[in-house]
Amino acid sequence: MSKATFAIASTNAKEDMKMQYKIINGAVYYDGNMVLENIGIEINDNEKIAIVGRNGCGKTTLLKAIIGEIELEEGTGESEFQVIKTGNPYISYLRQMPFEDESISMVDEVRKVFKTLIDMENKMKQLIDKMENQYDDKIINEYSDISERYMALGGLTYQKEYETMIRSMGFTEADDKKPISEFSGGQRTKIAFIKILLTKPDILLLDEPTNHLDIETIQWLESYLRSYKSTLVIISHDRMFLNRIVDKVYEIEWGETKCYKGNYSAFEEQKRENHIKQQKDYDLQQIEIKRITRLIERFRYKPTKAKMVQSKIKLLQRMQILNAPDQYDTKTYMSKFQPRISSSRQVLSASELVIGYDTPLAKVNFNLERGQKLGIVGSNGIGKSTLLKTLMGGVAALSGDFKFGYNVEIGYFDQQLAQISGDDTLFEIFQSEYPELNDTEVRTALGSFQFSGDDVFRPVSSLSGGEKVRLTLCKLLYKRPNVLILDEPTNHMDIIGKENLENILCSYQGTIIFVSHDRYFTNKIADRLLVFDKDGVEFVQSTYGEYEKKRMNSEKPFNNIKVEQKVEKNNTVKGDRNSIEKEKVKKEKRIEKLEVLINQYDEELERLNKIISEPNNSSDYIVLTEIQKSIDDVKRCQGNYFNEWEQLMRELEVM
Repeated sequence: MSKATFAIASTNAKEDMKMQYKIINGAVYYDGNMVLENIGIEINDNEKIAIVGRNGCGKTTLLKAIIGEIELEEGTGESEFQVIKTGNPYISYLRQMPFEDESISMVDEVRKVFKTLIDMENKMKQLIDKMENQYDDKIINEYSDISERYMALGGLTYQKEYETMIRSMGFTEADDKKPISEFSGGQRTKIAFIKILLTKPDILLLDEPTNHLDIETIQWLESYLRSYKSTLVIISHDRMFLNRIVDKVYEIEWGETKCYKGNYSAFEEQKRENHIKQQKDYDLQQIEIKRITRLIERFRYKPTKAKMVQSKIKLLQRMQILNAPDQYDTKTYMSKFQPRISSSRQVLSASELVIGYDTPLAKVNFNLERGQKLGIVGSNGIGKSTLLKTLMGGVAALSGDFKFGYNVEIGYFDQQLAQISGDDTLFEIFQSEYPELNDTEVRTALGSFQFSGDDVFRPVSSLSGGEKVRLTLCKLLYKRPNVLILDEPTNHMDIIGKENLENILCSYQGTIIFVSHDRYFTNKIADRLLVFDKDGVEFVQSTYGEYEKKRMNSEKPFNNIKVEQKVEKNNTVKGDRNSIEKEKVKKEKRIEKLEVLINQYDEELERLNKIISEPNNSSDYIVLTEIQKSIDDVKRCQGNYFNEWEQLMRELEVM
């Protein structure tokens, strides 16, 4: 197996860089077995790239190859195998790793990132002490040099930077001094994430960064990464997260990579359209080959047609034969089920229900009817899973009450219950749950969830997290309950698995109550929400997308401008008349400026709409997506200006 041609290309300045890292025709072997066979990937400055594909396709392996932990070898492609770096970029990889010393505090662990600055601070303090006791130009010059470097490296802002990030990740001031050993696995992942973000690498590799994060933190992370100045390469099964961040997608399928421009939705659309086109071209060519072959066979032995036959034979020989397009790697479970019996119309009511353990976590009020689908969302640790455990009788209510309706049959999925262990096989586990089934029926049930052949005789201890979830769902859904209570059912699932579960739940005619941090999943399934936050619990009769849009509109930064302007106006009323007149002139000038800007945006919208309606662009998905994004940006900016214009006009009326 050939090794890579490895090169480092030099540049004069980082601003001149385009390509940072490139793999051409790479492969990875494990114990002689090829895991990745034809990898090609190009990482450019400031790109935000997603790596997608089925569980086990080699996504994490690719990241480890990029960071240099796994050796790349020559692949099966025709190009020469190369790994090329421009400017020798600094690459960091986020994964959960043990901390060197778990007895130190969280804030001290984070501050390790700024060791150079902290050492400079200590040195400057020492020099200040010396200067207080003696006047020495050498000491002063040394202090001046260190001070300049300190400020150039961000010495005046680094403390604020890490404090802001710690709070944004949901840690309190009380957490700062807690030792690392006292934090959960999810919290440790957050701490590692904080540290790696603060190092500001040229290329940041993220493997499932939203795992263990609640929705509020994921939304903050989205905002942070959208404005992140360096390059990102992300593995994630969170489709909404990818849609809002990435601008390029590499899919790994059948051991090879393929590049798509745009976010995850654009990738899905392009892949579908490419497959349709490839299939159409293949089918048309096959029809043409059959037609020409029939002509050759029909006239092969007729002397008067010999010239025509020879021309057709040569035509076939010159034809570049197309291969049938690869089928999507969509193998997944295909279970379809409906409730065994129908429940009463009123499925569940909760009145002044206080949940918690020793102390109250939340008070809940809601009613749920047959067929409704309730999504429970909010930050970690404020009662979502506790509510499900209370409904299932695992945790006693502190006060208030709840009541299920008649004929309610519950199927309960809990992440902890899904972590099956032991030496029993899948077949034995399922058969013990349904002893009335014969061997064929057990195999059929497991097969509907992608366990076939000898897979059914694997010990459950050998299953991955996603496979254990699949087995648990298989057992649960086979009961055909009319109420499903699900706690994070999509954890450990790949995107195709999530999509399949979404299809099952969307067609399900029973009632669903579920907790999830997957916003795409929640938006697709839930028709009402129970939103947990620090101010309490709100029952919302809308989808997640509608709720999020309403919440974002209510939190527009522009609202702050309005409040400030009202305060400013009230203060000016107390001043003399000259101050009021000056303020009035100032507002009038601003209104004139806003009207000019609003008109300019009208002209820009008209220009963009003309471009989008041009026939040449009607089938170019990438162009249409880019133009539509520009239109959305223009409308948003224009809307902000118009809101400000309306506010100023109202203020002028009362001056």
